[in-house]
Amino acid sequence: MPDLIKKGLELPVMEEFYSLQGEGYHTGKPAYFLRVGGCDVGCFFCDVKESWDASKHPLVKTEEVIMRILENPARAVVVTGGEPLKYNMEFLCAELHKHGISLFIETSGSEPISGSWDWICLSPKKDAPPLSEILNLANELKVIIYDKTDFQWAETYAAQVKSDCILYLQPEWSNISRIMQPIVDYALAHPKWRVSIQSHKYMRIP
Repeated sequence: MPDLIKKGLELPVMEEFYSLQGEGYHTGKPAYFLRVGGCDVGCFFCDVKESWDASKHPLVKTEEVIMRILENPARAVVVTGGEPLKYNMEFLCAELHKHGISLFIETSGSEPISGSWDWICLSPKKDAPPLSEILNLANELKVIIYDKTDFQWAETYAAQVKSDCILYLQPEWSNISRIMQPIVDYALAHPKWRVSIQSHKYMRIP
């Protein structure tokens, strides 16, 4: 890995844009989204499969990304992927925190933590279980539910996160018509869970 990437001074940026958070605890919150390329997890239901191959996305100087973020009215930044923790996030986080920007990360938890985060959304995947350090830090556990067998899998991680971690069940988008009612029923029977939906798809925004 080139030295600039190791230091977090360059990142393979797939896309960046200002929009509204569409999922989980911060749904509806304006934020600047930074999506980095590269992911080894490879979920069959991933709706951004084009993010998997980091080599398809240009290396961008992190300083330039920071400048673009500061030109926007956003006071929050969501870093997502791909799997963003494949990269060193220390420089990005330190510089943005100097400007009072809140930093949220969306991660599968399969890679060691780097950077300082105001909110960690852990969305575990079956093919790459999250590391224990991420389970202990997660503010939000968001489990994607494709079929009814996923409920018990969700419970295994609900039992491992800290007691104040907020628990979400989210329907896999392509299967939402079939799995939405079972999710509603499960949440009603197990009220520690909340239900998250991809509201940005209903709003037709990025």
